[in-house]
Amino acid sequence: MDFTKKDIKRLNSKLALKQFIAEDDTSINKVLRNVNYEARIKLLQVELIHLQHWVHEYDKKIVILFEGRDAAGKGGAIRRITEHLNPRQFRVVALPKPSIEERGQWYFQRYINQLPREGEIVFFDRSWYNRAVVEPVNGFCTAQEYKIFMSQVNDFERMVVESGIQLIKFYFSISKDEQAKRFEDIITSPVKKWKYSAVDQRALELWDSYTEYKERMFLTTDTDVAPWNIIKANRKSKARVEVIKRILDIVPYTPKDVAGIDYIIEKERQTK
Repeated sequence: MDFTKKDIKRLNSKLALKQFIAEDDTSINKVLRNVNYEARIKLLQVELIHLQHWVHEYDKKIVILFEGRDAAGKGGAIRRITEHLNPRQFRVVALPKPSIEERGQWYFQRYINQLPREGEIVFFDRSWYNRAVVEPVNGFCTAQEYKIFMSQVNDFERMVVESGIQLIKFYFSISKDEQAKRFEDIITSPVKKWKYSAVDQRALELWDSYTEYKERMFLTTDTDVAPWNIIKANRKSKARVEVIKRILDIVPYTPKDVAGIDYIIEKERQTK
């Protein structure tokens, strides 16, 4: 492989040298791919800062939902998106199971309480769509509760949008083999194994049931007001670049470096 001057410069960077030292079985090509990926992510993150400045300056309100199977990479994508944003102007919401009081409320109430104020972006690491897939698959809601949710969710989202909130919905899609591999990585990692929940333990066994409810969700809730954006997430790096690109495309912030964003994405497509 022939290396350009830029390749050689990046291979001599601190990031590349750290990877050479940390990984015994690495290669020059692998390190270069990782360093190039980090360079692209950094450029996209600069655009995200411009987007956030626009949201704050013009008192915009944005909600971004991240849905997908367990271990699909939702949390990691959110971390890369928010890595350099002003923490006073965004929130990440990952709600625990409802309290006794919340179980007695209208299902959407606790999510309404998390909607953004003016000038703020809110990222939901899982959202009200728990009731569309995770809850019915695992028996955490009744058939009637599921039916009511599916009959109300589109009207709820329409009201959210009509209130002046921009709503963006992402679904991270991975294969069954990839999910199994990621679960194995989580189980064997001393710093990640805490993430492996009882729900995760049954995810592969219930794969087909998840698929059935996921397809019902798309059929009913992929609307003109709040369409779904599907992210192919078997490769985490490409998924993270793609989701940032989609956010930058969808939000009408100014000034926007369209040519620069497209160049970065084209470079990412050329990687193997």
